[in-house]
Amino acid sequence: MVSGVRDAATTVLLRDAPGGLEAYLMVRSTRLSAFAGLTVFPGGSVDPGDHVADELWRGPDPARWPLSADPGLSRALVTAAVRETFEEIGVLLAEGASFPSADELQRDRAALEDHRVTLPELLTARGLVIRTDLIRPWTHWITPEAEKRRFDTRFFVAGLPAGQDAQQPSGEATRGFWQSPAGALAAVERGEFGMLPPTASTLLGLVEFGTLADVFAAAENRTIRPIRPVYRGDAEGPRLTLPPESLELLPPGVTPEFIAGLMSGIARHGRPPATEKGSA
Repeated sequence: MVSGVRDAATTVLLRDAPGGLEAYLMVRSTRLSAFAGLTVFPGGSVDPGDHVADELWRGPDPARWPLSADPGLSRALVTAAVRETFEEIGVLLAEGASFPSADELQRDRAALEDHRVTLPELLTARGLVIRTDLIRPWTHWITPEAEKRRFDTRFFVAGLPAGQDAQQPSGEATRGFWQSPAGALAAVERGEFGMLPPTASTLLGLVEFGTLADVFAAAENRTIRPIRPVYRGDAEGPRLTLPPESLELLPPGVTPEFIAGLMSGIARHGRPPATEKGSA
């Protein structure tokens, strides 16, 4: 954890579709103080309740993943990703001998959103375990120092579990949709979406993959280090830039022009990043 920065997790939920790989995206409400009007992945801050006992895991141990975190925080980050995905779009990355019905999942989701139960409590009550076989670490962004509120965010790719689909997003979003990475980026270029650099850069890095299996295979040997955008001043005012050590971790298409185009789109669709919470 970076001093003075809140740990957070983002879930890049993926599925195989007839036309190829698709990611799930949400459009944030314009009434919100954070990421208003922008198109994002599900995600949020780590909560105190995001600490899961060893018996509630099935699959690879997140403590062994390159998350730049101690074992306890590594597991809490994955738990936060699972919790936020369930809260925001109703997809639960878990399994058990008897999986809850759609009605039961809806009630559990509401209880989790209202903080009447923690995810570990919900899993225990339902006899479920988190499926880390459906999740892999993908990238890591830290909000620029100039931001009022800063976040240390790990992005995870995740596969949509069989038999589930995204539900109506929580009240923070006006709508959600599945889209190919290339299709989503084309919509950003046409000015239809406002999207922060971490979201767009992640989509750009996924364009080359045809299937979920391809993404997971690439994740096994992926280099993950913190990406640290900074603001540099010039005659036109502060400009978001990426230092060379961060650029080398990103797809070749992430150029100064790419970042400038995104920031222009944010100005049209949402509030300036310096007033938002979350990663850059």
